[in-house]
Amino acid sequence: MDTIAGFFSFITTPVSWVIVQFHKLYGAIFGPDTGWAWGLSIVSLVILIRICLIPLFVKQIKATRAMQTLQPEMKKIQERYKSDKQRQSEEMMKLYKESGTNPLSSCLPILAQSPFFFALYHVLNGIASNKKIGVIDQQLLDSARDAHIFGAPLAVKFTDSADKVASLGASLTDVRVVTALMIILMSASQFFTQRQLMTKNVDTTVKTPFMQQQKMLMYVFPIMFAVFGINFPVGVLVYWLTTNVWTMGQQMYVIRQNPTPGSKAQASYLERLQKHITDSGKTRSRGQVRAVKAIVAKGRDRNEYERKFINGLNKAGFAAQADGTVIVSEAEVITAEDGTPAAPKRQQPKRQSKAKRQSGTATGGKADGGSTDPDSDASGTKPSLTKSEAGTPQDTAAKAKSTGGASGSQPGQGTRSKAKSGQRKGQQRPKHPSKK
Repeated sequence: MDTIAGFFSFITTPVSWVIVQFHKLYGAIFGPDTGWAWGLSIVSLVILIRICLIPLFVKQIKATRAMQTLQPEMKKIQERYKSDKQRQSEEMMKLYKESGTNPLSSCLPILAQSPFFFALYHVLNGIASNKKIGVIDQQLLDSARDAHIFGAPLAVKFTDSADKVASLGASLTDVRVVTALMIILMSASQFFTQRQLMTKNVDTTVKTPFMQQQKMLMYVFPIMFAVFGINFPVGVLVYWLTTNVWTMGQQMYVIRQNPTPGSKAQASYLERLQKHITDSGKTRSRGQVRAVKAIVAKGRDRNEYERKFINGLNKAGFAAQADGTVIVSEAEVITAEDGTPAAPKRQQPKRQSKAKRQSGTATGGKADGGSTDPDSDASGTKPSLTKSEAGTPQDTAAKAKSTGGASGSQPGQGTRSKAKSGQRKGQQRPKHPSKK
């Protein structure tokens, strides 16, 4: 570790200068020789470094998601050229170039943070060895050696002997308890950060080897922290615990506000977004506008949660627009799979009862030029005959003669023909002369 720290010694002076500046600030509040002044100086150094690394963290998120998207294609290349490793590597590089993805982008924050970590380790190791490092002079060196964090000196380790711990004015029990608690918290925070990434922010529709690798790292990283942590000074444990807690909080914020498409976190995010739009009738922030805009632009490529979100807005009377805004629609808008509004469904006519259909048929017969009988009523049907009116064939024949015989009916058929009110009573075609 000393060799690695010496390799990063070029950054030791800037790191020591930043710690001294923060120590002046907190020393004026808590006292220059207190553990609060030195401990908060290390915490502030971590926060400053992580703020500077936010752009790299954004690139890491994009690179990780791009790698998840490329996993199916990478698996096909591996299976196709499993006997030719050189061709496999060439096809992989070609795939990275075409998609604009760099596998090392997901490791950028860790790689960029490592020089500061080893420089801090070099500074704290110099304090433990009573050596002046960077801009830390002898006065600051004595102040740092006297500082205790919960009873443990800043520069002691879990594996230090009782004599060395006693020379710094502390007991071995206090040092072991404080360092063990810090190592446990450091490992637990790393495990929780990786676990929430795997359980909430991974596309569950794609099963790739990348997911298995991340799942393995979820258990490997905490073990590594526990093994190496016993050789870290208390000050380095404070640094690493702070950066793990920062990473965990940063990851929680990203999962909540910018989840991976197809993940459980996206389902929860879209449910909250739909509820907010339903209550307020608009998108609230730029992030929400970008999310709605991206979903609308996908069209048929939307996943299950995104389709459910669009359908929920439509049912609530809202329509998502291509620019990410949401408008209120007067009627329910049915959106097609490609994101364009579809034509409204045709409404089927109401089914009529049998009596209404028969009444309408009778009325339609008159309108079509049917019965011209002067005895017909307004509905197009003749009034029913009494028994006395249709009693004799002579009366029936006389009545048929008065109507001109257009209907061609024979005597005795009037009552039977009039009983069928549902039939058309229009003029019939004359019979052929040969059939007279």
